[in-house]
Amino acid sequence: MAVLKVKFTKTKRDKLAQILWILNWVSVVSGIILFSLGLFLKIEIKKRSEVMAKGDINSVPNMLISVGVVACIINFLGGKICYDCSDANKFSRWKLVMLPYIVCTFCFTFCILVGALMCYTMRNELEESLYLGLRDAIKFYKDTDIPGRCFLKKTVDLLQIGFHCCGNNGFRDWFEIQWVSARYLNMASKDVLDRLKSNVDGKFLVDGVPFSCCNPSSPRPCIQYQLTNNSAHYNYDFLTEELNIWVKGCREALLDYYTAIMRSIGIAALLIWLFELSVLIGVRYLQTAMKNVLLLGDLEGESDGWLLENSFVETAKYNISIIKNLGKANQISTVSSLNDPNIDVQNTNCGKTNDVTKSIPAAR
Repeated sequence: MAVLKVKFTKTKRDKLAQILWILNWVSVVSGIILFSLGLFLKIEIKKRSEVMAKGDINSVPNMLISVGVVACIINFLGGKICYDCSDANKFSRWKLVMLPYIVCTFCFTFCILVGALMCYTMRNELEESLYLGLRDAIKFYKDTDIPGRCFLKKTVDLLQIGFHCCGNNGFRDWFEIQWVSARYLNMASKDVLDRLKSNVDGKFLVDGVPFSCCNPSSPRPCIQYQLTNNSAHYNYDFLTEELNIWVKGCREALLDYYTAIMRSIGIAALLIWLFELSVLIGVRYLQTAMKNVLLLGDLEGESDGWLLENSFVETAKYNISIIKNLGKANQISTVSSLNDPNIDVQNTNCGKTNDVTKSIPAAR
């Protein structure tokens, strides 16, 4: 029994073909939107690739870009097919193409759904990439004279100023590394030498943060050194957390920023998926209705259209049987030749007729 069978008159078939022609052109625009969203996300990730570890974080924008390009191509072809389907004579030349086109469109529509869901599952990979990337960027913050790392100081400073953040997890991350370059240390100072000797690794560690961690909206001058020393500053208590530096970590700030972008892109991709699915259903109805018109032979009469010719269970069993039987046609049978009359059939006359040999009479 057909699933969701609908009866179509010639007028309804023509209107359906015209509506689908318009919707396919709208789908071309939706493909351009998907492409643009993927490109935008890729550019945003590329902007801060210096503070991200290499990983699969580009899989989502690459998926959206690819799906957007395929959407433009498929929907452009679909618009042409639907426009010709208003005429039964023109439909005959697309009859063999319609079913493969619907299958390809279904796979492409499924890819849109996958891309939308990936926007919501990318958070863990992005968080790990940001954690490792920011950790290395802060570690090499002082290496302004080393090729390949000289840009990291500027990158981290602009990041902390722009996103109102400090450190990887927080401002205390700067207490654990030597972020002041050795070229700016006064080796003649007893305090500097004592601090270097007191550390097992010989690092110059301070309870301070770079200037880019300062909050410019604070009513008092920025306190970026001796943050844990209350006696070094007037009316100051670092335990109250009322510091005039950014307290939020850059990993959390960037994660919130990219999560908001991907959530918006995911919602847009889901809406496009629903729209493409409705177009696909309409094309399927049009294909089955026009096919039945040709079978009936009455181009002006009514015809049935459906989503599936048989029930879901029967359709699933049929497709599973096709998959199981794939390749069996090329297998060589090991059964004895007695069971197959087409194997080992001896024919020594090479197609000649078995004429009876006439005997020659002996001479007397």
